[in-house]
Amino acid sequence: MPAPDITVLEPAAQRGHIAKRVSILDAAANVFCREGYGGANIDMIAAEAGVSRQTVYNHHGDKTNLFVAVVREITERTNAGVFATLATFPDQPRDLEADLIDFAMRLNRNCVCNRDGKFLRKLIQTEGERYPELFETWRTDGPGKTWAALAARFARLAHAGLLEMDDPDVAARQFLALINADLQMSFVLGITPTEEELRTAATNAVRTFLRAYGKSGRQPAENAPSPPA
Repeated sequence: MPAPDITVLEPAAQRGHIAKRVSILDAAANVFCREGYGGANIDMIAAEAGVSRQTVYNHHGDKTNLFVAVVREITERTNAGVFATLATFPDQPRDLEADLIDFAMRLNRNCVCNRDGKFLRKLIQTEGERYPELFETWRTDGPGKTWAALAARFARLAHAGLLEMDDPDVAARQFLALINADLQMSFVLGITPTEEELRTAATNAVRTFLRAYGKSGRQPAENAPSPPA
């Protein structure tokens, strides 16, 4: 296959080149999610993007390179959303439970239930087991960075005497697992959770998390909402 085009372009041409590249990546994400890696081909992707197959080859070389580029692009966009949301973490909470619930809702709404989150989840669910090597970028740059950044924030809350934990990394992974626990059925079915479902999931998760990591002697909150049916 032809090698990807690395020609140096003038600024205006470069902007057009970048716009076309993004269009190809978005089209490829749609096709890979719909057809799977094995069922997709360059002709489908070119038609979806409204470009020639040669243009796709010039930008990405072949289907494997294009799939890896799609995963990398979505991972980078997802990480941007994750870190923007992590910037709203309640480092100095007025009400730890309420503030963590609001944060958990933002994390799910902005980073898991949005378009990129759905694309990435679908690709991993359908192709991760068959083609694990294609997700090396995601494994390296995805969850690991989120866990580490969230762990650092929980460590600061523990240092401030608001939480008790031996291993912030474990606590961070458990927090992320808990906030998604009640939403798994929606994720499997491709349904976007409602605001009420997001709040219920976040409330259940945070109250469970604080029972494990809250200060000793903290009384468990009453009337926790039940998971959605």
